[in-house]
Amino acid sequence: MNSKFKIQNIVKSLNFGLSFWILVFGFWFSAYAQEKKEEPIIVNGDKVEYSTDSKEFVASGNVEVDYKGTKLTCQKLTLNSVTKDGQAEGNARLEDKRGVIEGEKLTYNFNTKSGTIIDSGFMSNPYFGKAETVKKISDAEFIALRGSMSTCNYDNAHYRIKSRKMTVFPGDKVQTKDNTFYIGQLPVFYLPQYNHSMRDKLMHIEFMPGSKKDWGYFLLTGWRYNINENIKGRILLDYREKLGLAEGFGLNYKSRDFGQGDFKYYYTHENDKSKDIGSEPDIPREFQRYFVRWRHTWKIDERTDLTSEYYKIVDSKRALYGPDFNILKDFFPLEYEKDSQPLSYVLVHHLFSYSSLDFLMQKRINRWYTQLEKLPEIKYTLPNIRIGETPFYFENNTQLANFNYKHAVPSPSTDDISMVRLDTSNKFSLPMKVAFLRLSPFVMSRETFYNKDVYDSSFLARTIFYSGAEVSAKFYRIFDVKSNFLGMDINGLRHIITPTISYTYNHEPTILRNKLRQIDDIDWIGRYNAVYMMLSNKLQTKRNGQKVDLVDFRVSSTYKFKPKYPDDAGRRGSSFSDFLFELDLIPYSWVRLYADATYNHYQDYFSDANANLNFYLGKERSISFGERYQRKGGKQFTFYADWRLNPKWKFGVYERYQFARTSDYKRGFREQQYTIARDLHCWLMEFVYNITKENGHSIWVVFRLKAFPEMEFSFSQTYYKPTPGSEGSQPNP
Repeated sequence: MNSKFKIQNIVKSLNFGLSFWILVFGFWFSAYAQEKKEEPIIVNGDKVEYSTDSKEFVASGNVEVDYKGTKLTCQKLTLNSVTKDGQAEGNARLEDKRGVIEGEKLTYNFNTKSGTIIDSGFMSNPYFGKAETVKKISDAEFIALRGSMSTCNYDNAHYRIKSRKMTVFPGDKVQTKDNTFYIGQLPVFYLPQYNHSMRDKLMHIEFMPGSKKDWGYFLLTGWRYNINENIKGRILLDYREKLGLAEGFGLNYKSRDFGQGDFKYYYTHENDKSKDIGSEPDIPREFQRYFVRWRHTWKIDERTDLTSEYYKIVDSKRALYGPDFNILKDFFPLEYEKDSQPLSYVLVHHLFSYSSLDFLMQKRINRWYTQLEKLPEIKYTLPNIRIGETPFYFENNTQLANFNYKHAVPSPSTDDISMVRLDTSNKFSLPMKVAFLRLSPFVMSRETFYNKDVYDSSFLARTIFYSGAEVSAKFYRIFDVKSNFLGMDINGLRHIITPTISYTYNHEPTILRNKLRQIDDIDWIGRYNAVYMMLSNKLQTKRNGQKVDLVDFRVSSTYKFKPKYPDDAGRRGSSFSDFLFELDLIPYSWVRLYADATYNHYQDYFSDANANLNFYLGKERSISFGERYQRKGGKQFTFYADWRLNPKWKFGVYERYQFARTSDYKRGFREQQYTIARDLHCWLMEFVYNITKENGHSIWVVFRLKAFPEMEFSFSQTYYKPTPGSEGSQPNP
């Protein structure tokens, strides 16, 4: 009885299990079949016929097919519903999210999204084109043969590139071969190939004509080229009426295994027709001038980086007539203002778990620069790290270097300084919180070893002991204020006061500075005993849910106790240094005022003061006022306006006026610049007129494609940025 009962249970279990797996398989098969089920293709038109034998649609008159994101319209269509092959005629238009292709005839497969279009036109933003034949390879690529393309959508484009073969990857890039560049119907120049990423908003071809006092009439041109995804660059060809031709090229590269970098070369055989070097007939006027720049970065591994730069400058004009002439200053002033004496070096940086090591080789390449060589310099840095489970923190900085301080020619080499120095500092600190105060006392020892003294004789070892502490606190109060007084949109106020006091002392070094060769600030260290004080006041509110600093006002100064040496202003004895005031004010989201000033309390005057007031009144509509005061440098005022009048016109004004006469400057305008921009359908034109005391009158015109509006020419001006203009607008790779 029990055995029979068990057998019945086993059979029931098998039946249930079999039923369960049949049910699961049924669900799976149903889902699979649903997934594999072909989406039906629907053909609409004035007249549509379907043959069950050939499985073909024949449609005519306003035919439309919309299938898997692709829309086809034409006047006549034959389409196989099984293979999805179709032949369309009469104003055939193929459209998807990546672009549009049009033609009189086309063959197309809706499954593979490939086909051929005869006598076609195409659009793949931002390009418009025409071709004898377009072959659609896939959803992401088509090839146009024997045609032209442009970013101008007029039937008679303002400019175009006529090509034997154009390969378009919609939304990604364009590659063309055997190109002739046309302006209107006029062929201008030939390009063997043209590659452009549609994600790149920079122009590939740039022209800047103009006139400048020391150049005469000029034309600066640049052609950006892409050999492949890893090698890109620029070819430069410039003409200056008073100086002649100049040419150069740049190369940007990247590799998977050895990093990336850029190379730049610029050369001119200059024939100076200006009067800058005098008007005597027998003085030299032809000069060889060029420079080479190579920069490279390489992430060797996750913890190791390499950075290098190399600058080589050959300038026979400077060699003859002195440092007033400099190829970087004359042709690339933006680079010159960033770094007037560029260094050549190789730096390797390696990260350990809690510290880092730097290896630097820095060699002077250009002999007319006074520069410091480091052959090599090795730095080890251990930032503030906690010592075990104790409350103490430790910090170490160690530097070993072989220095050669070389003076510019024609200074004799006997004035150069060479020295080997090992400098190490060890700092212990104990950060803590005492009531409402944040306190961090510290002690530090610094040992410095020199291979020789100021007389190039004996070995020296110097020791300096430091101690000090930093104390800070934060006090705040919240005011429940909600007001739109004067439209300021105040949603609560928080007032924050943060006082900070930092005390530092170091005793007189065991070796005085007058016994050491002076390389940098480390060799200049003397006894120091001072307190640094800073008081910050902030007033905050919320706008659109975001925290905003309405007012941020800071005052800081340092009090020195009986310094052994006079300061930069010649003051002796205990005293406060100059007081620095900083104010950042944002009363409205569209108004900002930043000001700073330095007050010399010892002689009771402000040595300098700067202020900038900016109004942001809409897209491409802003006005700025600037003021700079220097006690011995006079007072200057600036005004800048950038204003779009309508979709076609925009203007800009920049004025810099000197109020007080100084030994260097007369009263009056230092610089004026006026810009008018006009939308020319597919082009943007900017006409710029600039007047400066140093360079006289300059005029230049810039043409930019609307499809690629970004340029490497800079036009923004403030006190804190380089002054733009034709001399600062040379394209850089």
